[in-house]
Amino acid sequence: MTDVTGPNGNIEVRTGLVVEDYDSLGGPATSLSRRQALSSGLGAGIGVMSVAGMTGSAGAATPDLYKRIENASLKGPYLDLTTPEGNMIAMARIDSDIDMKTTTYGWYDGLVMGVAPGGSIKNICGFKGMSCKRLIPYEEGNGYRKLLREVGFYYDLATGEILEEMVNPYTDEKVRVVHVANDPFNGIIRDTIPPGPSYGGLNSGKREPKPFLLDWQIKDEWLLFQRHIHLYYKNALDPQEWVRESSGPMNRVSELFYHVHSLNQIQNKELTHVYGTGTWARITPWLPWMLMGQAPGHVVYQTFMGSRHSLNDIPQDIVEYTAKNYPKYLEAPDVWEEPSLSSIERYSREQEPALQGGV
Repeated sequence: MTDVTGPNGNIEVRTGLVVEDYDSLGGPATSLSRRQALSSGLGAGIGVMSVAGMTGSAGAATPDLYKRIENASLKGPYLDLTTPEGNMIAMARIDSDIDMKTTTYGWYDGLVMGVAPGGSIKNICGFKGMSCKRLIPYEEGNGYRKLLREVGFYYDLATGEILEEMVNPYTDEKVRVVHVANDPFNGIIRDTIPPGPSYGGLNSGKREPKPFLLDWQIKDEWLLFQRHIHLYYKNALDPQEWVRESSGPMNRVSELFYHVHSLNQIQNKELTHVYGTGTWARITPWLPWMLMGQAPGHVVYQTFMGSRHSLNDIPQDIVEYTAKNYPKYLEAPDVWEEPSLSSIERYSREQEPALQGGV
């Protein structure tokens, strides 16, 4: 469909982009060529000035989050979401705040499930956490650097209590739970899809830049899009050393994001950050602390997620546990640092190989 007028009942309105597959950092392969991208004003001469010129009125009075924008559509009146430039600005406002001063917060809460041969999927535990993030300019061109740190806590589904130990439902062995604490886990938001995360050099795949275009859909007054990240890279947990923790020499990991945002907020130039909700899923090898080794199977995370300007709007049990146990994770980093590592790489740097017998 190519209609890009405003919402009309339950009619589905889409950008009309030809989506064949999702790149490993989230943008769909599309029919937009480099020539088309350049002709839409995305040449190198735009530079950082175009970002600064679209930050809205961050210094003004608090804007109206529920303001109705006349003739809001995929084409404007603020952002043209059929262009890489419009997608870049929208993503920056969704991920954080383009005033490039304010810390914004994300949260998630859901399930961790196990998938193994010969039986149904099992609920292992709950998983909830938060991130804090802010933006700084991308000095090498048009875009932003996102500074982020995040924590995630595994909890008992029956009691809600944060777990320090648990009985592995597949082995009946008591294991020590290792929570997620990634500092930093930074990213780049540009009008082209940047290279995938390197994880300290373990993920070395290269690819040609593609225009950053999302598969936007309009449902009534809501904007929807999805991002799929599919990675296959060297495992930091060498199975020769991490016999009980490692799933093998390679990691196969996917992350699936489904976003829901207000069309009026996206097209409200006064808002430098837009609220959002949706779901996050992750498909990953057995968690190292489960001590499953190379047993066949894998883990699936499925959570709700959201983003807000204030810690007061984040689920308070998550904020309180973070404040008590990981206080620095209540504020975004100040400077860009390398490397950005996932929980698997951090496990290899911060833990020791387990002995037979678990806890």
